[in-house]
Amino acid sequence: MNDKFENKGEELKGRAKEAVGDATGNEQWQAEGKADQAKGSLKQAGEKIKDAVKGVKDKH
Repeated sequence: MNDKFENKGEELKGRAKEAVGDATGNEQWQAEGKADQAKGSLKQAGEKIKDAVKGVKDKH
């Protein structure tokens, strides 16, 4: 469960970093923010897949 919170936190941190980059015109922060969001989203997707596989295994 901790991983899920950390992954969501990474995504939110990325959104905040991108917003600061947008507000200040800092392209590096914009890019880093987008990258952080993508990493967090991918990790969340991985967690969902693991949960789905676990659910299938539990049914058998």
